[in-house]
Amino acid sequence: MCNEYARLIALAKLNAALAAKQLPLFEWAENQIPNDLDGKDSVRISDTAPVFRFDGERLVASMTPWAWKAPNGRPVFNYVTETRPGSSQIRNFTQSDRVLVLATGFYEFTAPTDPKTKLKDKHLFTLKNQDFFWIAGVVKEGAFTLLTTAPGPDLAPYHDRQVVILPPSDGLAWLTLSKPSQTLLRTLPEGSLAVTTLRRDGMDLAA
Repeated sequence: MCNEYARLIALAKLNAALAAKQLPLFEWAENQIPNDLDGKDSVRISDTAPVFRFDGERLVASMTPWAWKAPNGRPVFNYVTETRPGSSQIRNFTQSDRVLVLATGFYEFTAPTDPKTKLKDKHLFTLKNQDFFWIAGVVKEGAFTLLTTAPGPDLAPYHDRQVVILPPSDGLAWLTLSKPSQTLLRTLPEGSLAVTTLRRDGMDLAA
């Protein structure tokens, strides 16, 4: 499951990126502009991050913590879209507080080949030919979670689930449900994602 993602695009520059893609611009809910507008290479569970809703004309952003607490106290940071494992039937999200989570990449971790290595291998996934993308999310109890689905061909070798990636042009469709959920909450075609291995067998390859 995805427990870390990147948002390298600075929030102060997001409207320029949205305008370039002919997408609605955003404003901050109740004009609550956060102090930290810079990009981040790591957003983790319990961090506060921007999520976006639609008011009919503009996107509205609000800083929101990642993951609410389940009854057992564990953080709900990912949420399965299917009604049951292996099913093609999608949950009904019409009454959910649907949001878009801004990202430039997400990380997956795999076991190292060297059994003596404690750190897992780390891989960064980005959407080809896009400087950002959305992750489909929902908000509950004042916190957001990332929706997941079965892995696409680009991610299947690394994990048995993946977050729902929405290209920039599909974001509004998730907020308004102008397209069927089955169309939106699915994996992308093979070759859509680029992967960069940042750490292997304990060795940092990012440099």
